[in-house]
Amino acid sequence: MRHLITPRFRTTALGAAAFLALAGLNAPAAISYAERTYHAYKIEQPEYKARYGHWDLLGVPEKYRVNAIHAALLHTGKVLLIAGSGNNEKMFKAGTFKTLLWDPEKNTFRLIPTPEDLFCSGHAQLPSGKLLVAGGTARYEVLEGKVERAGGGMLVKNEDPDRPHHFPRGTVFRSPDGKQYRTTRAFELPAAEKKKRKGGKVTVTASEERVFVEAVRKGRSQVTRRPAQYSVDGLKGADRRNVYGLAQSLTLDKQDYHGLDVAYEFDPVAERYLPVDPMAEARWYPTLVTLEDDRVLAVSGLDEIGQVVPGKNEVFDPETRTWSPAPERYFPTYPALFLTRGGDLFYSGSNAGYGPADKGRAPGLWNVEKNTFRPVPGLADQDQLETSASVLLPPAQEQKVMVLGGGGVGESPKSTARTAVADLARKDPRFTPGPDLPQGTRYLSSVLLPDDTVFTTGGSEDYRGKGESDIHKAQFYLPEKNAFRPAASPVVGRNYHSEALLLPDGRVATFGSDPLYADPDNNQPGTFEQRVEIFSPPYLHRGERPRITGGPAEAERGDTAVFTVESGQRASRARLIRPSAITHTTDVEQRSVELGLERRSGGRLALTVPEDPALVPRGWYMLFVTDSAGVPSKAHWVHIR
Repeated sequence: MRHLITPRFRTTALGAAAFLALAGLNAPAAISYAERTYHAYKIEQPEYKARYGHWDLLGVPEKYRVNAIHAALLHTGKVLLIAGSGNNEKMFKAGTFKTLLWDPEKNTFRLIPTPEDLFCSGHAQLPSGKLLVAGGTARYEVLEGKVERAGGGMLVKNEDPDRPHHFPRGTVFRSPDGKQYRTTRAFELPAAEKKKRKGGKVTVTASEERVFVEAVRKGRSQVTRRPAQYSVDGLKGADRRNVYGLAQSLTLDKQDYHGLDVAYEFDPVAERYLPVDPMAEARWYPTLVTLEDDRVLAVSGLDEIGQVVPGKNEVFDPETRTWSPAPERYFPTYPALFLTRGGDLFYSGSNAGYGPADKGRAPGLWNVEKNTFRPVPGLADQDQLETSASVLLPPAQEQKVMVLGGGGVGESPKSTARTAVADLARKDPRFTPGPDLPQGTRYLSSVLLPDDTVFTTGGSEDYRGKGESDIHKAQFYLPEKNAFRPAASPVVGRNYHSEALLLPDGRVATFGSDPLYADPDNNQPGTFEQRVEIFSPPYLHRGERPRITGGPAEAERGDTAVFTVESGQRASRARLIRPSAITHTTDVEQRSVELGLERRSGGRLALTVPEDPALVPRGWYMLFVTDSAGVPSKAHWVHIR
């Protein structure tokens, strides 16, 4: 029998022949195309999503794309993305500072007027639901070899007890040999302090202020390497004698970022920044952490002349909205500090970048009131804690903190796959090894999920993704098994200046990334990653979710509150999850607190909040109820008073 060859069949056959011919000429490319096509098909299958989860790119209109340096979830359900100048010196010089407010539920965006350059500030959730934001950028760094004007720190003193002084930006100080240096900011110099001692003797203590000065003229001729006293141009008579500057040296060495002393509360309801009293110290890269008495401790950061704040800490009182001194203790910048049972702060050793390699790096428990520090031993690769992630494992009652990955100090190419868990409930707290990450990883994001797992994603193997070393992998850490389980791989690479946080609907949103280079040979400058990618965990692909249909919006610590829950399966656990406020891989806010659960008739659950203020700091929390299949509800916001 004769077989007819139809035109359609002939076209297909010719196309297949051509494809095979091309495949023969370029087999790897053809295989790669086939693999990509199959992968795109596979990750869309329901079975795959139910096992590994699924990623989606969020469509963000161009006018709302920002360099997300900070990310915080507010009790309105909206996400605050603070860019400030966004690590863009042109934006800094232009005074263009940005903050974006994103509503994940409605997928709407709003740009918020930003009063200062809050780039590289610190933040903490307040009991009221406002977000405290403190510190920021007063001056960008100038790298070695590009410094044109000699500069450095100067201590300005006033010995006159009767007269304070205001000095504008550009005030000129003159060295004994006639070199001129000008201030880079305005500052106030109080009058000296006069005290009357016993016996009628009066003592005067000069007031002082640290400022940064730079040479009026460019070049090496303006370098001063010896200590000297400097007079202030424009002052005469007694003022000229009483007010002066002291500097050890003024050089062409690298000049680091300078910090701001400003502080603001962001009001989630009014959706605006509200100024509060400034800090005593300027801070760039500080950590803000909530204490058990609801005050917020600010530590570390680079000061107004670009030096690491030498252990001068301070606390913010949400009632008076003022700052006061705190016990002194030195930490490198952005140290990871966790509030633990009993009120001590646990320093995991994680930090984000400034400070000597041999100072303030060892993990331990800090009793802030007594200012004592108890080292916690057992951590491997302790020289690679910079840019590591740390997280208080769920539930918080277990008092276990996990450290994941990290790298060497500064621009070191070293990175580690090490993880470790510090058991702080032991009489002798110490670290024990955890499972290794797939490879050495810096800048890893770690997010607590309602099912008591930890979702980790992104990071890079080298400093700021050098050599195209971004890691396109994600995994779940299972605390009960002390093991990792793979998750779907993200599309977008994330390294320095990247964030991830849990949304009220149970998804995880990821933002930012600031690679140093755009090519594997490290020749082309990198560009800031403005795409937003959202991960839907496997539990969102496993059928119907429990629904919290009724219950109070407020509760006291130690109280039992009744909630109505609709679910196809029995509710097995309830968690209060504190909303994140994250930057530079540092998120000391997020914690998952187990609630006592008693089932009652009519689908009601009686949930009991722990009494311990160090376990449940006051503020807003997301309440998640999880059924016996591990599927969580959407969050019900609860204000813990």
